[in-house]
Amino acid sequence: MNINTAASQLAELGHVTRLEIYRILVRAGEHGLAVSAIQEKLDIPGSTLSHHISRMVRVGLVSQTREGRVLRCKAQYQQLDKLMQFLSAECCVDA
Repeated sequence: MNINTAASQLAELGHVTRLEIYRILVRAGEHGLAVSAIQEKLDIPGSTLSHHISRMVRVGLVSQTREGRVLRCKAQYQQLDKLMQFLSAECCVDA
């Protein structure tokens, strides 16, 4: 992971609503959640939720798949792992 990718991902998670959405998706596990279920948990307008999810999709933190009439969102754990590894990779090297 390069510093630009890490900065983009952290910037998207730096918004309270997006961080809430991401935490909900991480807790949901590999199966993810339907957009409607996320909306119920947060009680926010669909257009607002769509905006926030699309920003996280753009930086690779979330994926979306259509299952008939259901749009399912999933946290991308590999990207989360890469981001966490990037943040901790050089821990204490200058100590």
